[in-house]
Amino acid sequence: MSDTEPAWRSAVELTADLAAGRVSAVELTDAAIARIERHDRTLNAVCVPDLDRARDAARAADAALARGERRPLLGVPMTVKESFHMAGLPSTWGIPGHEKAVPDTDALAVQRVRAAGAVVLGATNVPLHLGDLQSFNDVYGTTGNPWDPDRTPGGSSGGSAAALAAGYGALSLGSDIGGSLRNPAHSCGVYAHKPSLGLLPLRGHTPPGLPVLPAEHDLAVIGPMARTAADLALLLDVLAGPDELTHGIAYRLTLPPARHTELRHHRVLVLDGHPLLPCSADVRAAIDAFAEALSGAGATVLRDSPLLPDQAAAARVYMRLLESGLAAGYPPDAYERARARAAELADDDRGLAAERVRGAVLGHRDRVAAEQHRAGVQQGWRELFAEVDVVIAPVAPTTAHPHDHSSPAGRLITVDGAGYPYFDQLALAGVATLPGLPATALPVGPAADGLPVGVQAIGPMYGDRTTLAFAELVEREFGGFRRPPLDC
Repeated sequence: MSDTEPAWRSAVELTADLAAGRVSAVELTDAAIARIERHDRTLNAVCVPDLDRARDAARAADAALARGERRPLLGVPMTVKESFHMAGLPSTWGIPGHEKAVPDTDALAVQRVRAAGAVVLGATNVPLHLGDLQSFNDVYGTTGNPWDPDRTPGGSSGGSAAALAAGYGALSLGSDIGGSLRNPAHSCGVYAHKPSLGLLPLRGHTPPGLPVLPAEHDLAVIGPMARTAADLALLLDVLAGPDELTHGIAYRLTLPPARHTELRHHRVLVLDGHPLLPCSADVRAAIDAFAEALSGAGATVLRDSPLLPDQAAAARVYMRLLESGLAAGYPPDAYERARARAAELADDDRGLAAERVRGAVLGHRDRVAAEQHRAGVQQGWRELFAEVDVVIAPVAPTTAHPHDHSSPAGRLITVDGAGYPYFDQLALAGVATLPGLPATALPVGPAADGLPVGVQAIGPMYGDRTTLAFAELVEREFGGFRRPPLDC
């Protein structure tokens, strides 16, 4: 299959093709459905297909195009993470017993993509409670990676990343609190953007059984996923804008323009690891090669800065705040077990696993202290971004790993033969999540085994257009998404 065929064309290209009459929305939708029917018995990315309504939406898009209407996504097929409410479709978050939790209203983000003319093919798979860096649950089963179905596509937006890499539409919607946009993008070789905290409204990205309510969160965001950097920017613009039910100032901000329009003008700090969790030799090699390529293209590349906030201390604070928010929904018996585990910790145990246990029962005094520490970290990043434009950091310590359905409590991530607590990987996501910074995940090349490697390009607060433009310039200079071997 040629890269010029519809399955692999970008949303930007498809909107131009649709407007010029070179292709119809029905043709694009039928092509995407054909790929789902061909590959999804193996991949299981689209856990809730909505194909009849998709065909209806495609016919309506063609009629609108014939009338001369032009909307940003008119006729473009896409998918949506199962955690977003979509009227008429179950939203279970992978939790058994919620299969009949069918909302009657779309999440605000879904309303916006539909209003922009997108053709929604269905919902993509997630892990239980969105709480894993894999995508499997007892409701819908396991999603495979298009590069190797025996490996994870990442999580928790793993179904969306797999759908993109498999050619099931040009765009997808995901969400992120612990790398859930960035980790799957890395694992599947696609693009994703974690926006600045508060930029995109969360209304309707809601646990099953709850109505479509406006919500704010001190760490969580929703964001776009795509196969090109330009498509991320396109979808971000569709999603952005005030939620009429809220009055947060962040929603009303006009994003500043990108700092630069040429790669050679960028000042880039490149990190190839984390002080509390090493990255594999394959991941480090890909990042180092990327740093050399940036330098060769004329960018100013730094490998260290005294202005970078203490990442070990920041990771500990992030783990406490992350788990504090997640544990707020624990049932009483689970919370009491968490209290007992926290009481057993040694005072000098500063491991990330211990910080997660402490975070689950974080008291008000310690929560305030953690928030104060975060404010200091945010100030440190502001000072750093006065000297650099973008910080490149790893997304994950390894390439996509084999499926692991063992108990999370004892699960390990293996890095060059050594085992580490599985959820210590979250420290890499926390680099951008704790301070609320924008981070664009972009592929930078294969590892030695051919699997994708991605990085996150982190920018200053509300510098979303800077990281997106940087990713687009990198794609233009060095290439981006590569097709997995599905059609071989």
